[in-house]
Amino acid sequence: SLIKFQTEKKGRVAFLGGSITHNGGWRDSICNYLQNRFPETEFDFIPAGIPSTGSTPAAFRMERDVFANGPVDLLFEEAAVNDATNGRSETEQIRAMEGIVRHARLRNPATDIVIMHFVDPGKMKIYREGGIPEVIQNHEKVAIHYNIPTINLAKEVTERIDAGEFTWENDFKNLHPSPFGQNIYYLSMKTMLENVWKDATAKENNIVKHSLPKPIKDLNYSNGVLVDISNAKRSGDWMIVDNWEPSDGVPTRPNYTKVPMLIGTNEKGKIKLEFEGNTIGIAVAAGPDAGILEYRIDKKDWQEYDLRPRAGKSLHLPRYYTIATDLENKTHTMEIRMKQADDAQGKTLACRIRYFFVNRNEATIPN
Repeated sequence: SLIKFQTEKKGRVAFLGGSITHNGGWRDSICNYLQNRFPETEFDFIPAGIPSTGSTPAAFRMERDVFANGPVDLLFEEAAVNDATNGRSETEQIRAMEGIVRHARLRNPATDIVIMHFVDPGKMKIYREGGIPEVIQNHEKVAIHYNIPTINLAKEVTERIDAGEFTWENDFKNLHPSPFGQNIYYLSMKTMLENVWKDATAKENNIVKHSLPKPIKDLNYSNGVLVDISNAKRSGDWMIVDNWEPSDGVPTRPNYTKVPMLIGTNEKGKIKLEFEGNTIGIAVAAGPDAGILEYRIDKKDWQEYDLRPRAGKSLHLPRYYTIATDLENKTHTMEIRMKQADDAQGKTLACRIRYFFVNRNEATIPN
């Protein structure tokens, strides 16, 4: 990235993550820092944070949200808060983070990547008990395997609070940091960049490709893509609402309101999607009226998927539900229907699908 910024005078920098990346703060400061450090460079800054999302959503939306203008030179990635709070398994955390890394470097082998672990009260508690949060251990496995630098803000903030430098309640305030906390994040990132660049000499045509070792997980999400809802065949009550927004007064997240949604509320109808790959899932707006699905792959037995425990009570949250994985990498057919149309109080339950997501074999990523 130094060579691109300093010698070629162009650079594309992406910020991939959840709400702490989406919100203003450290990201704006990093952009300002880069523009000031390289005043003659034309930057393309890509804000690709979506609140409530972690590494699995990030792995599948990279083509749309990160690579729309081409490969990137420097990628900042964070998912430790949402991967933990969304209950992602150890396997999925590694598959997704590894998929992000491999996808970026298959696009551009020279891409520099920085993984950050942000702080929350749960991680602080674990560090104070002498442990290491499991999600950080999993993300570090990927970072070590691919020789990627990490910035452990969870540990740093905990240690600095315990040393009496500042307090959580009055200064940092929340896992969505105050301006003071955002500046703590920024200064650590700036320090890392300054350290790795201070003795480097940028020479044109001297860009070195990063090695791409054998993957940790064969079924990592390195070729994750979003699939448009118009590809599904519909029957019964399933319909596409072109400009959906909540009618119950419950708010939602960016890119999940005033957009097309595939919606089902009737037990009699179903949707059918043909796809090629080893993993299939649905990206939904899951709110207080989320229901229960039944699904089957390739006409095997119907199975149940309950959206309700994962849904938001005060938000229609973006949720990426992995329906099936470990599939043979070939063409499959997925069918989905609503199992339960009403809850115990007679309220109509719904499924609102924003996208399908599919992972294919790595070789199909374009050069």
